[in-house]
Amino acid sequence: MEGRADRYAHLSPDIMSATSRAAFSPSDFSGQHQASTMLTGIMEGILCCLTGKSANVVVPIETSEPADGFEFVEVKPGRVLRVRHIVPERPAVAEQAGHGGVVHCKRKITVYRNGQLVIENLGDVVRSELLHCQNGDPEPSSTVEVELSDFSSSAPSTGTPDPIPASLSGQQQPSAPPRRRHRKPKRTVVIDCERKITSCKGTHSDVALFFVHGVGGSLDIWGSQLDFFSRLGYEVIAPDLAGHGASSAPQIAAAYTFYALAEDLRAIFKRYARRRNILIGHSYGVSFCTFLAHEYPEQVHKVVMINGGGPTALEPSLCSIFNLPTCVLHCLSPCLAWSFLKAGFARQGAKEKQLLKEGNAFNVSSFVLRAMMSGQYWPEGDEVYHAELTVPILLVHGMYDKFVPIEEDQRMAEILLLAFLKVIDEGSHMVMMECPETVNTLLHEFFLWEPDNSSNASKPKQETAKSIDKTQNANGEAQLVAESKPQTK
Repeated sequence: MEGRADRYAHLSPDIMSATSRAAFSPSDFSGQHQASTMLTGIMEGILCCLTGKSANVVVPIETSEPADGFEFVEVKPGRVLRVRHIVPERPAVAEQAGHGGVVHCKRKITVYRNGQLVIENLGDVVRSELLHCQNGDPEPSSTVEVELSDFSSSAPSTGTPDPIPASLSGQQQPSAPPRRRHRKPKRTVVIDCERKITSCKGTHSDVALFFVHGVGGSLDIWGSQLDFFSRLGYEVIAPDLAGHGASSAPQIAAAYTFYALAEDLRAIFKRYARRRNILIGHSYGVSFCTFLAHEYPEQVHKVVMINGGGPTALEPSLCSIFNLPTCVLHCLSPCLAWSFLKAGFARQGAKEKQLLKEGNAFNVSSFVLRAMMSGQYWPEGDEVYHAELTVPILLVHGMYDKFVPIEEDQRMAEILLLAFLKVIDEGSHMVMMECPETVNTLLHEFFLWEPDNSSNASKPKQETAKSIDKTQNANGEAQLVAESKPQTK
């Protein structure tokens, strides 16, 4: 199966952005300053090659942030992460018993030897009142039996999704010969459980929000979200990954593999977790949220994936600019940073430049950047792994994202059991920084959402059930795209 690192190799969000402090200057990227910055980077890179030492100081940077709300957690001996932890002062109100809705999660996942993946949803139909769209009307639940081929063999490199089955399009199709006759499956997974989904309010003391950034970022990219939800009474936790922000930066590449970083976040999760936890990840951070949701299904109540891409396994790319020596990457860092500004944001005005300049966001060494990219190896995180998740998941996609095609998030929505895909028209890869009000409102609606089982009592059961957001295109086919602007409550 095609590795997701190919996406991250050109997806320098995280990536190209992160490389150099000098790339984000207060002089508004004037031509003279860019030339001076690039010359400085080249000279430092030459010095790095001659001396054999990295031009970047691989140590935790000092933070100018106030100590209030920030903690330093030693996840392993000598491995310290900076964590922003805000516990608002509000009256503790526990969730009232009996509230919420129950979803019968039953599906059969079959993988055949030719790589074909067939997902059969067998649970009861749940008439879920999904997130409010711009017109305020709830979207109905849909019935679907998903039959999907291996993504790497069936889809072109552009990420074009497979044709939507007839059960989604609503059109009558002539009966075809059975496609699965006499085939012996390679692997079969059956999921059969009931999941209670409740509204998570800021006044509930058993709710915690975890925010996980991607490559090259820091907890500072979540500034608008952390302030917004802490004011609403939510307990929020946002760590800096190793080598990012003010966390320690080991000088060995093995410290930045997916598994090493995942264990760091496991330690953070176990330290701060409440009874109902919501994980919010961006880009590469989505993979860590998926890992935690799979490992702790009883504690993870909901998940938000922001521009995370398709449900494919991670595998390092052999033909990537990030395989170049560290000193060469350091020389190229001003160019990479400028390329990210052009591709990571829908607009490239003073506001976007200021967002990149603020705080310690996008401030990692070339060594850490290279190690992060080469360490993206996670073969377990394939389509089956994602299909096994029973937690409700909100997918947020920026329409102008040049790093993650919308087809990848559509593919993710097809694979997941309970997935709601929302597209924000004005956003790009860094949509939570570009459109904070829209993202905050959308996330808050998802936190408060719960299934409505009362209207399901009189509705007959159907053969399959899968809750997804979909609209109809000009050809009458279902598209997993919803309105970009949620209604403000």
